[in-house]
Amino acid sequence: MSGTSDNNGARRPRILIVYTGGTIGMIENPANGTLEPFDFDHLIDNVPKIKMLDFEIENYQFKIPIDSSAMTPLDWKKIVKVIEDNYDKYDGFVVLHGTDTMAYTASAMSFMLQNLRKPVIITGSQLPIGEVRTDGEENLITALQVAASRDRNGDPMIQEVAILFEDYLWRGNRSTKHSSDNFNAFKSSNYPKLAKIGLGISFDKDALLRHNDNKPLETFYDLDTNVFYMDLFPGIDKDLVKYMLAMPHLKGVVMKTFGMGNGPTDKWFLNEIKQAVQRGIVIVNVSQCMNGSVNPMRYKAGTGLTAAGVISGHDLTSEAAITKLMYLFGKGLAPEEVKEQMEVPLAGEMEG
Repeated sequence: MSGTSDNNGARRPRILIVYTGGTIGMIENPANGTLEPFDFDHLIDNVPKIKMLDFEIENYQFKIPIDSSAMTPLDWKKIVKVIEDNYDKYDGFVVLHGTDTMAYTASAMSFMLQNLRKPVIITGSQLPIGEVRTDGEENLITALQVAASRDRNGDPMIQEVAILFEDYLWRGNRSTKHSSDNFNAFKSSNYPKLAKIGLGISFDKDALLRHNDNKPLETFYDLDTNVFYMDLFPGIDKDLVKYMLAMPHLKGVVMKTFGMGNGPTDKWFLNEIKQAVQRGIVIVNVSQCMNGSVNPMRYKAGTGLTAAGVISGHDLTSEAAITKLMYLFGKGLAPEEVKEQMEVPLAGEMEG
């Protein structure tokens, strides 16, 4: 759709807000003080400044707002479907979402929305938008401005899934929630910010994702959830490892290792890992550290895992690693094909 023109003939940006739930749209229950989801009209009524933006803004609201801790891949599919159905009608999308699983949703959507050429900005807040003191108002307004931003050629400034929170815009599949109570709740330790939010919005153009072709948007919905995390710790039990790796229908494991990709060197541990790999289970090595990349060949404790068939996740976040496995197995790829794809960037999620 072309949108409405202003008095100077310039077309007003058309932005669709997709409200899934989260703290930003909650209201306090006066009876017990708990936060409960409210409807979208409450949210807009508490942000009158939105009317000052010269945008055409419409909204899509989940019938039942979701606390992000209850978010599932089925909900990711709903969000992606809304974007697919409205992709040609709007210049950008702002997804309002709870913070707890926001990085998972952003990572998953980066794989589910292939050849994305428009901004999908995910934001939320630590305090409800109706509070006197809230981060929700600024996050929403800034997300709308980012979604409407264009470069000198008139193309969308952001052409990827990104997380906007407080002072920064981050690549979605490079982000992790690092604080449960600070307004700057998200960080991207291994990739620079896409934009700094201050008196203005300063974009880091070298960090923005760009495509060299003009392929149309391609959406993907068939995620395979037969994956899990194996979080290593000193003293991890043999029976526990054996039990986890023997789970029915298991296809992939994100192994959260020590430091640069190290793990136990016990013979029983490496044997269990090797046997699982031989059964076709893809095991991806990611670090428990927030910053840095996996380099399993640096120490003997890492070379054993590599010899057992564990592949490097390089600098993937754990959220990106687990959702990427869901995506690749959902495509019906064989284990060897999944291994190959896990070590190359598909949506800017890792170093190339």
